[in-house]
Amino acid sequence: MMVETLEAADRCIHSHNNTCMLMPNTPKAMLIKTLLSCINLLTVTLNLLVVISISHFRQLYTPTNLILLSLAVSDLLVGLAVMPLTIFAQQSCMFVDKITCAFSYLMSFILTSASVGSMVLTSVDRYVAICYPLHYSSMVTTSRVKICVSVCWFCSIVFNLIILKEHLLQIDLSNSCYEDCVVIINYISGAIDLVLTFFGPVTVIIILYMRVFVVAVSQARVMRSQISALRSNTVTVKKSELRAARTIGIILLVFILSLCPYFSPSITGQDTTGSIDSIAQFWLFFCNSTFNPLIYAFFYPWFRKSVKLIVSLQILQPGSREAKLM
Repeated sequence: MMVETLEAADRCIHSHNNTCMLMPNTPKAMLIKTLLSCINLLTVTLNLLVVISISHFRQLYTPTNLILLSLAVSDLLVGLAVMPLTIFAQQSCMFVDKITCAFSYLMSFILTSASVGSMVLTSVDRYVAICYPLHYSSMVTTSRVKICVSVCWFCSIVFNLIILKEHLLQIDLSNSCYEDCVVIINYISGAIDLVLTFFGPVTVIIILYMRVFVVAVSQARVMRSQISALRSNTVTVKKSELRAARTIGIILLVFILSLCPYFSPSITGQDTTGSIDSIAQFWLFFCNSTFNPLIYAFFYPWFRKSVKLIVSLQILQPGSREAKLM
């Protein structure tokens, strides 16, 4: 029994010394920890404001904003559940236990899939709004968007439970070995995940937005030629749709740029587990959850107005749900 215990301890120390990237307690490390903590706090705060805004104000309860709400919930959970665990792991070189390790990876995988699904839904929404404006209100309804968002989250949860099934089944609660938190996915599952979470969605997004871009350019030319008062009202509606398409296009571009480094090791077949490059790729993708609400604040006047009402606590007043923000 004692020999087995010593062998187990030796394996733990060996694993720890070779795979764990412990950040030394230096001024540089403290600065990095402070920066990551600030990013974490900013992510939670901004996405919470987005969630409150869309959930509270009736005027913002549109099909497009419901998809943005789904994305904001995903980004908020990244800030609440994934970022803090990652910061803690880098500082202490271990997770609290194996349940926490499994939970961290499961949440990370689910939220990644849910974010990708929400991005695809935003692309489809803008495609229909720009390419089929006369049919948009009948094709894209609030109830249909709710169903699509629910299906997106349900599929993300089920798909990643299947992908991580072997990892979850191998959790040994009786083993308290001090080790790095690593997930291993077999080749077939990894290939399926790469296609369904990266190649497939990115291809759909690019194709849809190429079509949106072509139609948007042609509509912009028509708008400049419109001079009658009757048609000027129509132009205003089209401009709002084009502005929304432009904003969401920027969000999609930033998302793809953040997603590529995240999946680059899988594409090239590299093993960067526990390396500095791997940590940087994870945090670049995590920071996408911070970028999204910043883009809303820069391009959406309704978000800036809603933030003022929330911060000033005017949302607590009777009838605040009916405030005009657009």
